Amino acid sequence: MQLTWARVALCVPIAAMFFFEFQAATWITAILFIAASITDWFDGYFARRFHATSTMGKFMDPIADKILVATVLIMLIPTGRIGPVVVLLLLSRDILIGGIRSIAAADRVIIDAKAAGKWKTAIQMISIPAILFDAQVFGYSVSQLGVILLWVSVILSLISGYQYVNLYFENRKAGA
Repeated sequence: MQLTWARVALCVPIAAMFFFEFQAATWITAILFIAASITDWFDGYFARRFHATSTMGKFMDPIADKILVATVLIMLIPTGRIGPVVVLLLLSRDILIGGIRSIAAADRVIIDAKAAGKWKTAIQMISIPAILFDAQVFGYSVSQLGVILLWVSVILSLISGYQYVNLYFENRKAGA
């Protein structure tokens, strides 16, 4: 659970780095984001390894991921590296799923995370540092590759959002 809270806490220096204009600021931001992303992997690993899962952890882990991703995406809009539409789609889906999860919990319906949602998060954790690095590799812009991957995460986000909503209604009917 401490790693989940650490991920949320890292959002403050990550957001603050967007206000600095020295050359290394975006690299520092990317490194902080990668460090925060790695805590997500370790958080899950330790929870499974030591059977230390909790209801609080199950709910807070995806929320911490969303806070981390939302922080960077929102801060990237004014830089012009990403457009507001991609952020709007991702955040709207996340808010919708958060609402569905709350309703499902109140109805005692459990909706497990699906592969599309896990892939969406993984691709976001790769695409965001790529967008931040803004370097050329073999003549290709790493930042542009990051934007393409972010759009792939939007597609997976919409698919997984549909799956969550559909599963909720299926599980609700089965329980009724």
